[in-house]
Amino acid sequence: MSHHGTEGHADADRRGDATGGGAGALAVLELLSRQAPPERFAELVDQARESGMPEDELADLDRAVHLAIGVVHTLARHERREAGLDALTDTARDLTLSYGLEDLLRSVVRRARRLLDLDLVCLSLSGPAAQGVRVVHASEGAISPLDPAGLAAALDEDGLGGLVHTHGEPVWTEDYLQDRRFAHTAALDAFVRNEGLRAVLAVPLRLGGAVVGVLYGVDRCARRSTSGEIGLLTALADLAAVAAGRAGLLDRTRAEVTELERDSSRARTALTRMRYIGEAHGRIMDLILAGGDLGHVAKAAGDALDAGVEIRDPGGRVLAAAGEIDGLDGFDEGAVAKAALDAHASRRPARAHTPGAPGDPCFPGFPSTPEGSEVPEAPDAPGSEGEGAGEDSGGHRTWVAPVIAGSEDLGVLVVRAATPLTGEDVRLLELAAQSVALLLLMQRSTAVAEGPVRDELLDDLLAEPRHAPGQIDQRARRLGLDLRRPHVVVVARPEGGEPGRAVVWASSYAYRMSGLKTVQGGSVVLLLPGTDASAAARAVSGELGPLLGHPVSVGAAGPGWSVDSVPRLHQEALRCLDAMSALGGTGTAASADDLGFLGLLLSDDHDVDGFIESAIGPVLEYDAERFTDLIRTLEAYFASGGSPTNAAEELHVHPNTVSRRLERIGELLGVEWQKPGQVLEVQLALRLQRTRDILARRRATTADPRSPAPVAGGAGPLPGV
Repeated sequence: MSHHGTEGHADADRRGDATGGGAGALAVLELLSRQAPPERFAELVDQARESGMPEDELADLDRAVHLAIGVVHTLARHERREAGLDALTDTARDLTLSYGLEDLLRSVVRRARRLLDLDLVCLSLSGPAAQGVRVVHASEGAISPLDPAGLAAALDEDGLGGLVHTHGEPVWTEDYLQDRRFAHTAALDAFVRNEGLRAVLAVPLRLGGAVVGVLYGVDRCARRSTSGEIGLLTALADLAAVAAGRAGLLDRTRAEVTELERDSSRARTALTRMRYIGEAHGRIMDLILAGGDLGHVAKAAGDALDAGVEIRDPGGRVLAAAGEIDGLDGFDEGAVAKAALDAHASRRPARAHTPGAPGDPCFPGFPSTPEGSEVPEAPDAPGSEGEGAGEDSGGHRTWVAPVIAGSEDLGVLVVRAATPLTGEDVRLLELAAQSVALLLLMQRSTAVAEGPVRDELLDDLLAEPRHAPGQIDQRARRLGLDLRRPHVVVVARPEGGEPGRAVVWASSYAYRMSGLKTVQGGSVVLLLPGTDASAAARAVSGELGPLLGHPVSVGAAGPGWSVDSVPRLHQEALRCLDAMSALGGTGTAASADDLGFLGLLLSDDHDVDGFIESAIGPVLEYDAERFTDLIRTLEAYFASGGSPTNAAEELHVHPNTVSRRLERIGELLGVEWQKPGQVLEVQLALRLQRTRDILARRRATTADPRSPAPVAGGAGPLPGV
């Protein structure tokens, strides 16, 4: 309450005191109008008593003073109530503004301290409004630094705060340390003692029927809290609770908005990826419908996945590839094979892992190849993306997708990505594998449809008498074949079972390899582009044998470079097949070249030069370049029964010389040149070479009779072959 008064007023009071009772009442009204403090009214009574005012008038003056003091207190309460209402109004208005929670709580504490004339005010929050942690969010009036978390725990769990949380009602005490109605703790009592605190008023912050905090008003003097003070502090606490609730709602709303934005971003990303997948799949299908081959499909899939791609048949042979599958040669092919088994079993793409790499579960929803200890993503494995050996070796980026049509295994799609595949990438891989399966089925259907025409062409190539080469060549060109390019003939004879599956497979295989196929005498005949007959025989055996489930004998011959060479190669392949059967080689694959000197005997053109070159060519070339005679040393060595000493006597040289020459021969022919199989071919080649030299000299002598007679041993009787 404001203090007013001057010396002039005091003189007027004294003048009034000298008058009678009416003048005293007037003096009381003057003090009341000037809002004088209560002690001024007491002075007025004292002055009247000292001036000898009659008792009845003094009693009236005392009564008037008592009433005036009551009016003063009433006005003071009204002022406080008005100030409290103003503070509540201001606080409520603040709630409508964009203040943060901390600012609002500090404003509540500051107003409570000013309105109630308190020494210390603090506010603690707990529960959802404070994310489950009790913390003093605002305080004013403390002398020593506060520990927000520690003080909140002490205030709320013990003492008055504990009662407020338990009962949900205001609690107060005139002198905290002397009040034994509640439990005391050393920590809280020490804080109260250090701060010199006595009177404490604690009111709850209620939110939805739950107590979410406590507002404390503390005085350093003992005082009794009035109902008005309790009501005002409770009202401020309610507003603080509203602020805390609004802040919590705002935080939750922001979190939900943030999560919705993330969901929206993920959805947009997923839609973008799905649109990309659809477009990529559409491009692959357009390629297939436009007549593209497996190579085009592999390249399109590799571009879409940013990966190297291999399309493999059921036997593991690469049918087409695109991009670089870095390090796959060093990567454990066993892991790829195991992933292929998992992929076919689950009919979905599977990730290949390096054995022994740490690991975590594969992509959710897709099978994982168990490893020696899985990769943790293999790390990631990604280092996690977990990372470990698996990621470094490419296992975390290598996927295998099954190429299947119904229950039929058509092969696999092996992918090595530049980065780990996402779920959408794996879906695209699955669609690419389906596209490959569709293309293979289309090729098979095309092969079946063109089969009679292609079979007829190969039948005509093998027929006797032969058709006009020009017409045959034109027909081949219409089918996309150039018989002037190198080609080989492969004859495959299933050893048991029905030939139907072999014939169907052969049609697809010939079409895939840009070759021709027919069936003669229960055997499949293939005309395939290439120069390596042995490799072609092994490829046919490796793919057809597992498909039929029983042995397949395969003979091959070639290469040839013309239409006329096809019948000859066919006959050589048949003789090779018969020789294999006669030698107990049923179920194996070989070419005429693989049979060594037997191939020479079976061949129509009897390529003696080629046989000699393959057996002893390096030695002949060494002699020609260095004017040595290693060939004669070989002949002497074999003629002496493999004895270097006897050969030295025959050659008139020291045995060490023969030994050194034999070491040189070993370097030229290989360390296994003295093994029985190779020794036989070397000896046969030596005899053929000797016979050819003798015949050449005889032809020279016959052509020129004046030539000198051959030297001894130069053109004697032909060596037995």
